[in-house]
Amino acid sequence: MAAMRLKTRRWGRLEYERLVEQGMFRPDEHLELLDGLLVVREPQGSRHAAAVTAARQVLAAAFGPGYHVRDQAPVALDDTSEPEPDLAVVRGEPWDYQHGHPSAPLLVVEVADSMLALDRRDKGGLYARADIADYWIVNLVDLVLEVYRDAVQSFSARHGWEYRSVRSLPREAMTSPLAAPDARITVADLLPPQ
Repeated sequence: MAAMRLKTRRWGRLEYERLVEQGMFRPDEHLELLDGLLVVREPQGSRHAAAVTAARQVLAAAFGPGYHVRDQAPVALDDTSEPEPDLAVVRGEPWDYQHGHPSAPLLVVEVADSMLALDRRDKGGLYARADIADYWIVNLVDLVLEVYRDAVQSFSARHGWEYRSVRSLPREAMTSPLAAPDARITVADLLPPQ
């Protein structure tokens, strides 16, 4: 007997948003749309939540007025992806996005512990494909900040895109967001205290 092929269906971002608006998912179902697939988000541990809160404060101070830091809110990347990064810095005020999620954040930050590989490969490829110029991972496994820049097409990469520049910054390093070059951020301020 021949093996049956399993048929799957990819979702579009607008379809997904309609389902969310119609209440088709339980409130405790934390989902993201990644390249047409509904992916269940892992629950946050206290260390992860503390890192998100610390990074939000650091980024709000670095960018200042005229920008705001969204935490765990959707970003409309393209027709098949609406991830909910831990943090996204966008222009304007929160109410500027009441009729649609932002699609061009200046900086996206993921805090990674158990989902480090997903944040590097899958989400990184999606952010590169969407031409997000500045993507950071606060790596709680290795206690470093990973900075991804210079998105390029790559046939071997997940989703066909990757970042050409990848730097791993230790606790004592300093960096600046591309969209706030005068701001100086110490990596230690994004990591748990020693």
